Amino acid sequence: MSVLERVKEVKKAEARMASQTEHARNQALEEIGHSLEENRELIFRANAEDMEQARKDGKSAPILKRLELNEDKLQVLINGIRDLIRLPDPLFHTQLARELDEGLTLYRESCPIGTVGIIFEARPDALVQISTLCVKSGNCVILKGGSEAARTNRTLFGLIYQAVLKAGLPKNCLLQLEDREEIAELLKCAGYVDLLIPRGSNSFVRYIMDNTKIPVMGHADGVCHIYVDEQADQEKALPIICDAKTQYVAACNTVETLLVHRGIAKEFLPKLKKALEGKAEILGTEEVMALIDCVPAKVEDFGREFMDYKIAVRLVDHVEEAIEHINTFGSHHTDCILTENAEHARLFMSMVDSAGVYQNCSTRFADGYRYGFGAEVGISTGKLHARGPVGLDGLVSYKYKLFGNGQIVGDYASGKKQFHFKNL
Repeated sequence: MSVLERVKEVKKAEARMASQTEHARNQALEEIGHSLEENRELIFRANAEDMEQARKDGKSAPILKRLELNEDKLQVLINGIRDLIRLPDPLFHTQLARELDEGLTLYRESCPIGTVGIIFEARPDALVQISTLCVKSGNCVILKGGSEAARTNRTLFGLIYQAVLKAGLPKNCLLQLEDREEIAELLKCAGYVDLLIPRGSNSFVRYIMDNTKIPVMGHADGVCHIYVDEQADQEKALPIICDAKTQYVAACNTVETLLVHRGIAKEFLPKLKKALEGKAEILGTEEVMALIDCVPAKVEDFGREFMDYKIAVRLVDHVEEAIEHINTFGSHHTDCILTENAEHARLFMSMVDSAGVYQNCSTRFADGYRYGFGAEVGISTGKLHARGPVGLDGLVSYKYKLFGNGQIVGDYASGKKQFHFKNL
């Protein structure tokens, strides 16, 4: 079958998937959790093969770290499924109830988006997170993972799909695509796929956006900043910066640029260099290089997602200059101010145009699991429908339900009847 024919089969399952009860969807999540737990060794064997191939192909350390699915990561995934089961049902919520006229009542109710296509990088844990979020929110999902994780993804998808069928969810509610060539075919499935969420490099996301008529949600870059204010607690600031840069360098919420107030630079930068020694390379402007020994930063390093143990550093005069830099060179993902000055924090958090704005904590907290969403399908830097980590709330839409008793618009247009709009 062609990709279009398979996608059409998923679309047919959409209505039945949307009507599944909360109990049925949670039961499917229970089955998925059990299956992952019982088949740990099968999963680890497949992942070991992917890791071996990636090393032979000369993949970088950050990619290998992202690709690895070990005991700790799998346990986090299973715990995330349990958290997801406990979360309130996002479907069938009445968001508005209004009597338009006697016997004519309008309701707005949450419902699934429908069929969601997600194209993601070589992170097998993403396949589990995305699948389970879509099951909980009543969406059908089409998954295309990175080729580096092909064996792991195939194993995980097989376990998940069999688990949801065992729980009674409709056949074809999940579909996995494996060949890179199938992406181009998926992009042509407008009318059958309601939303695409790409997760990958800037150029890849741009390619998706430029080559489909399907609505696209996501982010192209993760250029995150930390601004160290003149009134920062420096001892508190150093571990935050180290965590944001080195805890998981391949993530999109890793800090890439550090802005430091000139008033504390002479005192703070040597402390920073010592804290990052052997952990990350500092790329500094001429001003920074005059204060510490570091690599010269190029203009293009500001606004660059390194995805590596590197951080660009420059000095600024005040919080407003930091805000201007971030809004100019950032990717509207997650940016942080380190300060004990409440007014500076308020100004920063109101004026920085990003999906996440933080005070005195690591940018690595920008994550659906850490926000208590159970997991995320991705992070959106757009402003329509969903922003930031996209969890259950970002995977639902709503529909209007109008209950009448023979009313016609002509009576209201002629003045024979009148609306009296009463919220119930």
